[in-house]
Amino acid sequence: MARYTGPKCKNCRRFGMKLCSRPAGKCAWERRKSSPGDKSTQLRRRRISEYGTQLREKQKARAIYGVLERQFRNYYKKASRLQGVTGDRLLQLLESRLDNVVYRLGFADSRPQARQIVGHGHIQVNGKKVNIPSYQVTPGDRISWREKSKETGLFDIVSAGMGSNSIIPSWLNVDSDKALGEVVTLPKPSDVELAIDTRQIVEYYSRR
Repeated sequence: MARYTGPKCKNCRRFGMKLCSRPAGKCAWERRKSSPGDKSTQLRRRRISEYGTQLREKQKARAIYGVLERQFRNYYKKASRLQGVTGDRLLQLLESRLDNVVYRLGFADSRPQARQIVGHGHIQVNGKKVNIPSYQVTPGDRISWREKSKETGLFDIVSAGMGSNSIIPSWLNVDSDKALGEVVTLPKPSDVELAIDTRQIVEYYSRR
């Protein structure tokens, strides 16, 4: 299945919660809390099967991180081979993606924008350019904008709100003045504020 490129807030209405990075009041779901195609004025409560719940959680996680189905399945397989709770390891792998870290550091306004910034070669890790959004960061890695990229209009736009529009998680450190971030440690489930039930995702793949 290809990556979703439709309206940003359609998935918010689909999953019944704010998933996009738009400011408060700008998300379509906040204005109309109903599923796409639902003409009723109130959010309908529908009974969902156990499989449907598991599928919904998996699709929600994919929508948040912008990951393809094959990529997501590979993350699950890798997480299942690691020591510890599979769901926690899965979330850790997703959070440790470079595009997500760029977003978490406040170097981008949204994950899609962060993916674009990384893909266009504006970011470097430990002084070396990395243009792979799925690159896995490790503790001690230093993430920054390339000096040449700091001369672009995109950096001017992003840096204007850097350090004020986002809450930096405890597993990251950032120097907004230098546009420099560092991975202190790997993220824990308690560090992630997203409402993702990883147990349902694990159950989904364990049945397949």
